[in-house]
Amino acid sequence: MRIAMWSGPRNLSTAMMYAFGQRADCYVVDEPFYGPYLRRTGLAHPMRDAILASRPESADVVEQSLLGPIPDGKRHAYHKHMCQHMIPGMPLGCMEGSVNVFLIRHPARVAASYGARYDIADADALGFRRQAELFDHALSLGQSPVVVDSSDIRADPRRMLGLLCAAIGLDFDPAMLSWPKGGHPADGVWAAHWYRSVHDSTGFAGAEGALPELTGDIAAIAAEALPHYENLVDCKIG
Repeated sequence: MRIAMWSGPRNLSTAMMYAFGQRADCYVVDEPFYGPYLRRTGLAHPMRDAILASRPESADVVEQSLLGPIPDGKRHAYHKHMCQHMIPGMPLGCMEGSVNVFLIRHPARVAASYGARYDIADADALGFRRQAELFDHALSLGQSPVVVDSSDIRADPRRMLGLLCAAIGLDFDPAMLSWPKGGHPADGVWAAHWYRSVHDSTGFAGAEGALPELTGDIAAIAAEALPHYENLVDCKIG
């Protein structure tokens, strides 16, 4: 089985990759389209040169690698995708051969967390609109994509990971609830900038508190993203 997890930034996506990476039967891949995305957009992301050097593949080569044999003799593959990377022209054929899961988080939380580390140009940088489009694309393929909310996972990791595994046809593995401190061998080179808090963790953080209070441009960006989030909330498990 190939599991494609479609998320936005600052959305528990790395912790989820670590969780699946703890399964003995699962090979994990970290943001495979990041290199092609930066080359096509020219965006000056943190560690841009190092990312491009570490991810030289074209988007088509990336897609073929995702659809090829699963490495290390594993039965399953977990592909951590960022929805905002899938700009027009990126290949979507890998969705046809995958179980597509959509990891969501309230845009106010995403905007507050991402905005603290990177200047957000517009709502598309958070990936919500593209996430909704990719969800619709999965539906157009005749699939039944799964939606899971990161806040629900943090509130009750065992229950929600159990529900997620059941929804995609896997047995739940308790090993998914914790991981060693210090990161995962599959981490992209950008982990040095973005994954510090996850590297200090050994499991999922506790339940989230009240929504952050946003003002100005970042509040407007979160508000623009909110309808896309709310449409997927109606479809979530749990």
